[in-house]
Amino acid sequence: MPVYSFFIFDRHTECIYSKHWLPPPPDRPLPPSSFGAQQQQQPPVPSSQPTHPPSAAAATSAANDAKLTFGAVFSLRNMVRKLGGDDDAFISYRTASYKLHYYETPANLRFVMLTDTASLSMRNVMHQIYINLWVEYVVKNPLAPVEHKGGAGVRNELFELGLDQFIRGLM
Repeated sequence: MPVYSFFIFDRHTECIYSKHWLPPPPDRPLPPSSFGAQQQQQPPVPSSQPTHPPSAAAATSAANDAKLTFGAVFSLRNMVRKLGGDDDAFISYRTASYKLHYYETPANLRFVMLTDTASLSMRNVMHQIYINLWVEYVVKNPLAPVEHKGGAGVRNELFELGLDQFIRGLM
């Protein structure tokens, strides 16, 4: 069960953590300009115009992917709320290329995971990430900030290593 990417959004809708693992299979690419796995072909820039280094372009692309992901989740949650009433039951949705899984914590953190379409519900997996990794390595860390203002991301080596090992154990 391949995992493509994982995002954490705080209560202010800022992406405070994102990680990408596997690209989509070549026979089923993700839609261009959505969810970060494939970049669109762009025309060459004339040499008279300044160009950004590749790392800046990758950072901008990652930020846009996070915004698109949260926008999709936000819109779908609102639609589910309007159609289903007060019982918010949005857990996942599936397209031909990927499956998006959603988990919201009691502290209003939103975990979003993009996986292969054949994967089962990842709600328990994201709950385990929250309990065993996020709470243990980020919340209980006295040096970690409580708020991540301005989109300042989570920079906790133990959390990142634990998450990487956990996800690679699922694959």
